[in-house]
Amino acid sequence: MPSHLSADHPAAQPPGRGSVEALISQTRRLKGEVDAVRRDAHGDGSDPQERWQRALCDLALHQLTDLDTHLGQLRDGPPPVPPAADAAHLARAVPSAPRHDSLLSRVGSAEWNLLTDEASWSGELYQILGRDPATPALTLDELPSLVLDEDRAKLTAMVTDCLVDAKPIDGEFRIVRPDDEVRTVHMMGEPVLDTDGSTASMWAVLRDVSELRRSQKVVSETRDSLQRHQHRAQTEHRLAVELQEAVLPPWRGSLRLPQQRPETLDLAAHHLPSSTSALIGGDWYDALELPGGQTLLSVGDLTGHGVAVASGMATLLGAVRGMAMAGTEPGQLMSWLNQLLDATVQPALGTAVCCRYRPETRTLTWAQAAHPAPLLFRNGTGRRLHAPNGVLLGATSQVSYQQAEETLEPGDVLLLHTDRLVPGRRSTETVTVEQLLDLAPRFGEAATAQDCVRMVVEEYGEADRENDACLLVAKVR
Repeated sequence: MPSHLSADHPAAQPPGRGSVEALISQTRRLKGEVDAVRRDAHGDGSDPQERWQRALCDLALHQLTDLDTHLGQLRDGPPPVPPAADAAHLARAVPSAPRHDSLLSRVGSAEWNLLTDEASWSGELYQILGRDPATPALTLDELPSLVLDEDRAKLTAMVTDCLVDAKPIDGEFRIVRPDDEVRTVHMMGEPVLDTDGSTASMWAVLRDVSELRRSQKVVSETRDSLQRHQHRAQTEHRLAVELQEAVLPPWRGSLRLPQQRPETLDLAAHHLPSSTSALIGGDWYDALELPGGQTLLSVGDLTGHGVAVASGMATLLGAVRGMAMAGTEPGQLMSWLNQLLDATVQPALGTAVCCRYRPETRTLTWAQAAHPAPLLFRNGTGRRLHAPNGVLLGATSQVSYQQAEETLEPGDVLLLHTDRLVPGRRSTETVTVEQLLDLAPRFGEAATAQDCVRMVVEEYGEADRENDACLLVAKVR
């Protein structure tokens, strides 16, 4: 294609090869870094944030690849094209034109001579528009026949502004290829003025930006999906927090049960939230005065996170309270609790420990369902209570749970907790128990249950934890 020059403007000098080579090197280095980030992004595509990040990387690579190609064309200069090639000559001149799906085929050029009504297209433009290079190039009047109906007015306005008002062309429209494929084309051009200042011709560079727009659409859609996901997660988190706060015991600090008897349990509890999860888990603790002056102590954990789990935890805790108030012993209570989980519409698994304390005899009757056993601290030493048999709640139906008894003494400290109270990826139940038992001398000097809870929180509460945890401390007075 001949140079497109205004009559009163000299030709612009091409940039130096060294500066262009430097830009190409920078672009390729950046491509490698972005591609490395994309390869490092693992995931199965189910996370909206991962999909959004992957789409952004793909879009950046697409744009950098195009930039690399265009800089290479700028460095090498335009290919020689005869100034007045007819259609047959053009067809013979581009036998090795790039494939339609290659980068070089995405940019083509054209010139429309207004004085002779002739049109000259590059071979790449024929491929972009899906035209046979042996056919004549379309005139400006014929070009809208390729354009999607709703975009024709846009193209007409751009061409009119260029020819009448000498405005540069910079816009996009969609074309329909002969195979009915719709492509998005970005067109940039300028009028070429005659010596008398009138418009003699118009030249343009047309770029197929279909893949770029698809990538941008994917980024936009994944960003919207991520925002919806984040909004939903925030809403669920708020609802789960409110539900948990409504269900867990309203007392904070210390509590004494039963309230009207001299033989009481000094109680304190604490909930330690997860520092890495945005969702609330199904951990709970509870202390309740029962008829006859007895006291219910329980902790448990329903697997999972979110509103559904918090709702399930509320159901479970309500059932525990109701059955305990009706006089159900811990072993039978666990059996019915297991049947309740087994009969729910949404299957769930849980662990729990349930204790009934009789102050007149200082007898603790308890049962557990695959839950850490209570820890008993006495005279500066501690031990884990021997656990009766009990399987995971919801794992199987028609199962019975055994129960055990322990006689407590004045000054004893009983600690109930959920799994992973001691944070850490390598923290097992055994490690947790060992570290809690190490606090026995300090527990022996503690005046109240609240002091014991404060020791545990100071020791393990500030560290990052992957899951929620609860602890309940009872000191025999």
